[in-house]
Amino acid sequence: MATAALLVPVFVCGLFKYKKGDALLTGKRVMGLDLGEKNIGVAVSDEMWLTAQPLMVLRRTKLKEDIRRIKDLCAEYHVEEIVLGYPLNMNGTTGEAAREAENFREHILKASGLTVHLWDERLTTSYADKALLEGDMSRSKRKKARDKIAASLILDSFLKARSRQS
Repeated sequence: MATAALLVPVFVCGLFKYKKGDALLTGKRVMGLDLGEKNIGVAVSDEMWLTAQPLMVLRRTKLKEDIRRIKDLCAEYHVEEIVLGYPLNMNGTTGEAAREAENFREHILKASGLTVHLWDERLTTSYADKALLEGDMSRSKRKKARDKIAASLILDSFLKARSRQS
């Protein structure tokens, strides 16, 4: 007796997609980036843009190489948009770090052609540190995880704001 595959409608990014078994047939993700002096924290959303998961920390090298690695990750994880942390000063003005984020955004745009959002990241590293301390992690493990957790918080904030707009 032949059985038909069951397709279940799933709401993704404003469109209905279909899920066959456990594999989403079509689905794009959003990537969150926390740009630091030495590292870049990376997080990705699920295909339905509901959750943000910390992915990895990239050690910064040369700008061209950093952009290439991000572009490769975008291809690997089927990323449709990028959210780049925008480190505004506490009073809302831009400083040197914010200008560096703007420059980095331009390079990602040119290399990937993807939409790149600058997203207010004030206090995300502090929140990441607090969460890691509450998790009773050693200092060395906290240091390794901090940037990807901060990227996840930036992405989560973006996803929540976007869902409220829908």
